[in-house]
Amino acid sequence: MKKVIRVVALDPFAGISYKKDMEGLFGGYTEIVSYSVLDGTATGKLPRADLFVISTDAYGSAEEVARHVPIDCEVMSVEVSFRWSTLERLWKIPKGTKALFVNMTQTMAREAIAQLASLGVNHLQFIPFYPGAVLEEPVELAVTPAETRYVPESVQNVIDIGQRSCTSGMMIEIALRLGLEHLLETEPFQEYFRSMATRNYSFDQMFARSRNLESRFHILMEILDEGLIGVNETGEIFACNKKACQITKVSEELTLGKRGEDVFPYIPFYQVLKEKKEVQAHVTKLFGANISIAVVPVLRKGECIGAFATLQRFNELESRQNELRRQLLQKGHYAKYTFDDVIGASASICRTKAILKKMAVTESPVLIVGETGTGKELMAHAVHQASRRAEGPFIAINVAAMPENLLESELFGYEEGAFTGARKGGRPGLFEFAHRGTLFLDEVEGMSLAMQVKLLRVLQEGEVMRVGGGSIVRVDVRIVAATNESLEQKVEDGSFRKDLYYRLNALTVVLPPLRERGEDIFLLMEQFKKELNGTFELSEHTRRFLLEYPWPGNIRELHNAVEYFNYTGKQLVELEDLPPTMEKMRMSDKKETAVKFERPDEVRKPEAVCHGRETEPYWFVMEQLYQAAEEGQFIGREKLLQIAKARRLPISQKRIRDVLQEMAGQGYIVSGRGRGGSRITQEGRACWLQYREGTFL
Repeated sequence: MKKVIRVVALDPFAGISYKKDMEGLFGGYTEIVSYSVLDGTATGKLPRADLFVISTDAYGSAEEVARHVPIDCEVMSVEVSFRWSTLERLWKIPKGTKALFVNMTQTMAREAIAQLASLGVNHLQFIPFYPGAVLEEPVELAVTPAETRYVPESVQNVIDIGQRSCTSGMMIEIALRLGLEHLLETEPFQEYFRSMATRNYSFDQMFARSRNLESRFHILMEILDEGLIGVNETGEIFACNKKACQITKVSEELTLGKRGEDVFPYIPFYQVLKEKKEVQAHVTKLFGANISIAVVPVLRKGECIGAFATLQRFNELESRQNELRRQLLQKGHYAKYTFDDVIGASASICRTKAILKKMAVTESPVLIVGETGTGKELMAHAVHQASRRAEGPFIAINVAAMPENLLESELFGYEEGAFTGARKGGRPGLFEFAHRGTLFLDEVEGMSLAMQVKLLRVLQEGEVMRVGGGSIVRVDVRIVAATNESLEQKVEDGSFRKDLYYRLNALTVVLPPLRERGEDIFLLMEQFKKELNGTFELSEHTRRFLLEYPWPGNIRELHNAVEYFNYTGKQLVELEDLPPTMEKMRMSDKKETAVKFERPDEVRKPEAVCHGRETEPYWFVMEQLYQAAEEGQFIGREKLLQIAKARRLPISQKRIRDVLQEMAGQGYIVSGRGRGGSRITQEGRACWLQYREGTFL
């Protein structure tokens, strides 16, 4: 009786093309029917079949597939590629030629262009074109996979390369699923494999080996890196590869045809055949070695027709992981800086380093909070180097800089066929790469809510599942996260999950901005001068200005300033030699700057005035509260933040809240409930007036 294959595609022409490819190889053994979403034949519950082959663009999700395909039918995806004859036609086109690549959708056009480039057709300047696209410049040539109806009328030269063909790997998969392995060595299959362009393992070599073995199944077994033992529905052994024989110290001749549990009493074949459930990998002591054993049933239409056991020496598993880590470390996945690389002698930075050193020796997540350019990533490197994981990998990723779908595959990895363009064999994610090391998540506040849920699960369970996969991978990863925004505020407005916040917030440290680090500015400047071979010096007025300058870009801005000073060619840098951005701020506050720098002996230093308090945010808030009181108004944190941004003062909402709490404790203000704002008291007014007149002690 013939097997039934049902092919489902978005476009009817594509479905017919896939059907034709399959009929050329399986026509005498199968009945193949094609369906299309666009012509309506793929709607509703489809009739049963031995195998459904569905293109990735036909249905939008796995749930939608389930609505159309009977629940116990086998399903696989369509995989397509180009034939060598097609590539040869395109290679004849002169290098640098501009050509439209015309397809039904933008995604399909870009996908095909990327696949052509991976196969060596990268000498043409392809422009994706699809219904609704606008032709912005005249192009004389169009290439299309049987979609000539979408080619603009203005394009005269059209190359129709026909629909892409089903890949060789897909045809092998169909043969294996339908029990038609004997067809793989026939001439039609051999010819088909030779005609398809591929960058994968050579099919010619694979099938040359198959002629020397009993079947393709044995080839697949022997190339595995782990032991494999197969039993049929009655529990009799029908396959046992060489690796399994080495591990169990039993020859293949003594196993075939025997009952599985008679030969291997430590492998629960009978339990799996009876319960039709997988036995997860577990460690068994065998001949003095730890062996990992897992058994999975083979189900066909709800019936168990056999089972396979996989065996692997535990030390081999470990050695592979160690080899992978070694390769990762060679590729740059290691921490480059220690706490010795953190330059600064100010009390604030010394206190921060001391706190982080204590945090580093724990296993808890660390949250580093700081403005842009304060050195959050450098501190993350140092935390890893000072931890027990220093010998493991250190991997950094900016989670706000990636689209959500790309970030998911980067963090969690993906299985082969999980999405269009997925690498053959799949790819581990950064969590797997960072096993027994540290993963640094920069700008964690930019992560979407959906990704936050997945990250929370990893932190809670220590498990990841690859995109498109069904198995759980245990990982041992320490998380160091960084943010330059108030996560508390994001929790309040609902853009950051509260449960994840408290997971990441186990150990939190705030990096001081450069304006709060005093003379550290000049220590850092000297280091940057050495790196840039600079020889300039600073005038006294310039030094005082740099000490008072708010440094909104922090250390990164300081490095740019040193580079600017170096290229001025001046040996003594004066105020007029400041970078344009600094000069603009200086001129906008010229009167105040003149007081600070022309008559320094008449003005108290802020440190003396405030007894060590961070003066600029404190007195800025005091001034605004005083002015609001003069106008008979209250003023809240949001309004204060708006005024600070208008003045280009780099003050965070958290800093404003801390200042208000400090003032309230001193009796200088009274804070209203909720969003009522704050009001300055008589004591606060007196304090401000004394400060403004220079009489505050």
